Amino acid sequence: MRPSVILLAFNSEDTLGATLERARQVSDEIFVVDSFSKDGTVALAESYGAQVVQHAFENYGAQRNWAIDHLAITRKWQLHLDADEVMDDALVAAIQALPEEPAVAGYFVPRYVKFLGRVMRHGGMSPTWHLRLFRSGVGRCEDRKYDQHFLLAGDGDKTTGQLPGVMIDDIAMSLSEWTARHNRWADGEVAEMDAKDEGGRLVADARGNPAQRKRALREKYNNLPLFVRPFLLFGYRYFFKLGFLDGTEGFIFWMLQTFWFRFLIDAKIWEKRNVRSS
Repeated sequence: MRPSVILLAFNSEDTLGATLERARQVSDEIFVVDSFSKDGTVALAESYGAQVVQHAFENYGAQRNWAIDHLAITRKWQLHLDADEVMDDALVAAIQALPEEPAVAGYFVPRYVKFLGRVMRHGGMSPTWHLRLFRSGVGRCEDRKYDQHFLLAGDGDKTTGQLPGVMIDDIAMSLSEWTARHNRWADGEVAEMDAKDEGGRLVADARGNPAQRKRALREKYNNLPLFVRPFLLFGYRYFFKLGFLDGTEGFIFWMLQTFWFRFLIDAKIWEKRNVRSS
């Protein structure tokens, strides 16, 4: 298998090189969809032989679907990555070993987060599984403002597989930029409250594939009381799931990503409801 590789990028020169280095080991057809970067991202991508296409960013789902619909993809399979997601040797080897016509329609890939130079290996998010490799023509990204997943036509356990190895999501941006993005993502989560569930979305299923199981857990979380659930989630991830073993970097990560981010979402939900009622 030699899939087309599609990467999303914006001001990604600090991480894109490592991502492209591994991507070139599984394909010679690489597209970088850039959101008008102001640094050296475009030049770096072109130096690795990638085809660079510029498109304004709306959200991850819209950007990924635009790429699927408009890029001149010639391969039977597609591998979708972010500019900061680096495949390890085992994952590269697993993709290289796949036949061109496997029995499944897509593969889930395990992802770990690297934060402040340290890979987070605890806390119940290590790894998370993402459907990133699939047959051309059957994959779409769900229409969500935040936490989007890819879907397959006829998606289910019988049509997907799981690959060994991992990809490392290397968060190399500053804490200022990272928290600014979380503020925007919180707005996306709040907007999801009013979104119409009209299909094209992942179906939560506690017995389904990894993404469906994750969404089922998210729905249980969403049913908990506002302002209580961030405390419960932080306690679950940091203490029960041993997030404290990730050291100082882990404490910062779990405090900001699990508690502060989720508390901010609840505060924005509360604000929106009170504005409506006033």
